[in-house]
Amino acid sequence: MNWETLYCPNRSCRYYGRPFRQGLLVKNGTSHGKKQALCRSCGRRVSLTYGTAYFDLEADSAIFELTVRALAEGNSIHSTARIVQIDKDTVCAWLNRAAHQCRLVMLYHWQNLHVTECQLDELWSFVHTKEHNLVATKLWCETYGDAWVWVAFAPGCRVVVAFVVGNARRSTRTYSWIAWCM
Repeated sequence: MNWETLYCPNRSCRYYGRPFRQGLLVKNGTSHGKKQALCRSCGRRVSLTYGTAYFDLEADSAIFELTVRALAEGNSIHSTARIVQIDKDTVCAWLNRAAHQCRLVMLYHWQNLHVTECQLDELWSFVHTKEHNLVATKLWCETYGDAWVWVAFAPGCRVVVAFVVGNARRSTRTYSWIAWCM
């Protein structure tokens, strides 16, 4: 967490969104052991962890970070819980917290994404059984059979702009999504 990225969270404050040095924020001690700042314009206090995945986290941030790193390396939820010595439900909650933060960061960076070219590609695979052998296995699970993944890719900035996973029964909804991406 960095002071330079902290800003006043009060949307009605005229210094809302301005970084620490450009606004009227000053360091203002701690609250419950966590550093905070004060906006001299509106009087609102803000935690140093505001706007991060660590905000209002009641656990040690090092354990949270270790958990997210273990999950990012491909460890399962159960193995991560055993490694970090926390409950698997806590691991799931922290994974959701990290995913939400990642989504916010990506949306922020994509606000002014200028895409001049978009390529669409599709990939075929199957889940458990190929479509022509599906009659017997369809009794077990509706998701068995052919599967398609459509990917919209912007080669100029090397970004996957959108993707959709569908089954072998292509629908007008799938094609309307493809048209929307183009």
